Amino acid sequence: MARGPRRQRSPEKRRPTIFWLMAAIVVPFLSLMFKYEIRGRLPQTGPYILTPNHYSDIDPIVTGYAVWKLGRLPRFMAKASLFKIPVVGWFLRRSGQVPVERGRSRTKAQSMEAANQIVEMGGAVIVYPEGTLTREPEMWPMRGKTGAARLALQGGIPVIPIATWGAQAVLPRWERKVRLRFRTRITVAVGEPIDLDEFEGRHTSKRAVDGATEKIMREITALLEDVRGAAAPAELYNPADHGQSEFGRPDAEPKQ
Repeated sequence: MARGPRRQRSPEKRRPTIFWLMAAIVVPFLSLMFKYEIRGRLPQTGPYILTPNHYSDIDPIVTGYAVWKLGRLPRFMAKASLFKIPVVGWFLRRSGQVPVERGRSRTKAQSMEAANQIVEMGGAVIVYPEGTLTREPEMWPMRGKTGAARLALQGGIPVIPIATWGAQAVLPRWERKVRLRFRTRITVAVGEPIDLDEFEGRHTSKRAVDGATEKIMREITALLEDVRGAAAPAELYNPADHGQSEFGRPDAEPKQ
């Protein structure tokens, strides 16, 4: 069970959606299997962008559960390949998730437009700014992609950082075998909206977007430091500096 005071449901969550069916099945199971600690709150109305860290393939389940328990509908910008999986793809489309194609500028623009429509209607969208599982050896956040910052600056939309920890005990990074352990501890920390005023109105400026992206990643890292009770490296990890691709499984990197 998530800790903390009872939270009110947002208007969007009170409306019947496909999430109700999924939540009726998944939420009781996750509440039983995992010992969740959810720190912080989410605004119950209005648009914002949620930016979590990414270190396990079950991160969306962990984050989605927390967002649901905090009273909002979880909507992700997700890999387009997931939408091609039978049943999974149907659910993703029906629940308003946003497909993202890697390396295709036209489809990326369409994805950004779809995400923008969600926030224009007062919804919240979840964007993993790293774009993939972190390559940082100790699973600290690495440098981010600019999509979340660009979307935020273009629409003046608040960005709320999220840090999660514990999912690696269930599904280690780059592995496919789930290790179900009863009452595995999962911590989710929700931060305060990030102050991006210094970059306001400059979404077409590469320097501003890069600066906003780095600030977002550092806020996520600071939250994760508190959750883990440890200090992260001073510099954000850059895979290119280590001869690594930012996508796919780096065979040379040891498993965590």
